[in-house]
Amino acid sequence: MDDPPPGTRLAGFERLFVQHHDDVLRYFVRRLDVRADAADLVAETFLIAWRRLHDIPDGHPLPWLYGVARRVLANHRRGETRRHGLADKLRDDLRAVPADPETGLEVRHAADVFRQLSDRDRELLSLVAWEGLDTAQLAAVLGCSRSTATVRLHRARRRLERLMSQTTPGREPARTRGERA
Repeated sequence: MDDPPPGTRLAGFERLFVQHHDDVLRYFVRRLDVRADAADLVAETFLIAWRRLHDIPDGHPLPWLYGVARRVLANHRRGETRRHGLADKLRDDLRAVPADPETGLEVRHAADVFRQLSDRDRELLSLVAWEGLDTAQLAAVLGCSRSTATVRLHRARRRLERLMSQTTPGREPARTRGERA
């Protein structure tokens, strides 16, 4: 079967999109906990529709679109389950403490203090400590100069040291003036 001319194909897709976008969006909104994901899944559904335009039945495209949307949603949920499972595993791994009670308290203290840092500081320190990046590589990841990366890393280390010195293993950190509980 010959493909229709590109202009005809585009016009047909545009009609399909305009007529059924809201229906497909409502399909996802009713089924998702995070409504922001709905727009992405609608886009994915219509991308598949564009690729498979010749498979869409004439006269009754909405049930076909719902079938595609159903599979897109299933893939999304499987991905979410995998991501949450990996996050839970990582969280459990990070909570693991060595068997030695003396070093276990210190490790737990360091982990608690590390969690108190800003996301930006944690990411900088993690890239260097866990991923083994040097300052040139860190600068490439951050999209800045090597000297800027060096300064940011130095400041993050200083904030970590300050927090470590302000707290005692096994106790809540000391509150600074003006800080609320």
